[in-house]
Amino acid sequence: MKVSIGDFELNCEIEGKDGAPWVTFSHALGNNLSLWDDQVVLLKDDFRILRYDHRGHGGSDAPTGPYSFDDLMRDACALLDHFGIDKTHWVGLSIGGMLGYGMAQNHGDRLLSLTACDSRPDAPPDYAAYFQYRIDTAREKGMEGVVEPTINRWFTPETVEENPPSLDKVRNMLRSTNPVGHEGCCEALKRLAFGEGLSKIEVPTLIIGGAQDKGAPPEILAEAAAAIPNCRHVIVDRAGHIANIENPKAVNAALSEFLSKLSVAA
Repeated sequence: MKVSIGDFELNCEIEGKDGAPWVTFSHALGNNLSLWDDQVVLLKDDFRILRYDHRGHGGSDAPTGPYSFDDLMRDACALLDHFGIDKTHWVGLSIGGMLGYGMAQNHGDRLLSLTACDSRPDAPPDYAAYFQYRIDTAREKGMEGVVEPTINRWFTPETVEENPPSLDKVRNMLRSTNPVGHEGCCEALKRLAFGEGLSKIEVPTLIIGGAQDKGAPPEILAEAAAAIPNCRHVIVDRAGHIANIENPKAVNAALSEFLSKLSVAA
């Protein structure tokens, strides 16, 4: 379904159990809401699920960029307001988890918990430069030029060599991303700066990351987890940056355990 957010629309889906606690899923750069297909199957009997395409991604409109994390937070809060969601568990991967850091720091009253997958909190110069490279590549070669370099960065060499069908799913998401949306979000990522506010996060937090993630390596995520008062850090073996695609069994186990314990405590 499409939801109006000011002058544009966001594509989203609502699934799961009526009256159950909400879980909101937020996807990675160049992906769309289908990134979370396996996790929706896992949780839909116990939770009410909102997942959506970020501006400029999937079926959502692509307003003129550049974008900022403030823009993305406004989009998220507008969606929650539209559906009357007072509080939700937030589950995000890469930019979706980074957005979760921002939501927890600036709109913590809207969250029940935060799960940040493969999401570092800051963008040092070398990391920011990578997103300028993505912008330059997409401008020169189109989104198709971004596809294989991204696959090689996001997934382990073993998975790239095996080339399972799940990689084609990610390739198709990348190549179908609106270039305006891709560039707009790359600009936001260049200015990522949530590290200083991590200690302000009050909701229960789970940080998950692939053991071979090049963009958000385990040592960076361990530092982030140590800065958050109530946080657990899980390292996913045999996985790179898109851990829920590369090792869904491990990610599902960690996510299910985390949310189930919170539900029991509530």
